[in-house]
Amino acid sequence: MSQSGAGPFWVVKSLDQMTEVEWESLCDGCGRCCLHKLRDDETGELEFTNVACRLLDTHSCACSDYANRSREVPDCISLTSAALTEIDWLPPSCAYRLIADGKPLPDWHPLITGDAGSTFKAGASVSDRVISEDDAGPLEHHIVDWPCRWPKPRQ
Repeated sequence: MSQSGAGPFWVVKSLDQMTEVEWESLCDGCGRCCLHKLRDDETGELEFTNVACRLLDTHSCACSDYANRSREVPDCISLTSAALTEIDWLPPSCAYRLIADGKPLPDWHPLITGDAGSTFKAGASVSDRVISEDDAGPLEHHIVDWPCRWPKPRQ
């Protein structure tokens, strides 16, 4: 994955310079961005919930229809480098956010470990910690604060 021996692509390239494959591989599969959030219209305060988009498999943290997600869920955000300047709800461990801020990927990121399960092992994924919007009821009953915090290893 290195480029002329200069280092891995996520170190030597800006987000805008990455290929689609490189861009997509930055996603650690945590699923935190697929959780519903509530924003107070008056204060702008943001609250996170443990309720996942109906397309998210709450165990594997994979989107069940990634290619068509924007059609299936019209308010699904297509993350771009330009959109990163406007989005304030990505988790602190998000690779896109980290790279945009000039920070390194966490040691447990799958690009570092070569292990797709390292996100789960690090306690960063939503796997088995969330429910689908189909089963949730009012979002106000599901407010949590862990999605906006740096992950803690699972016990």
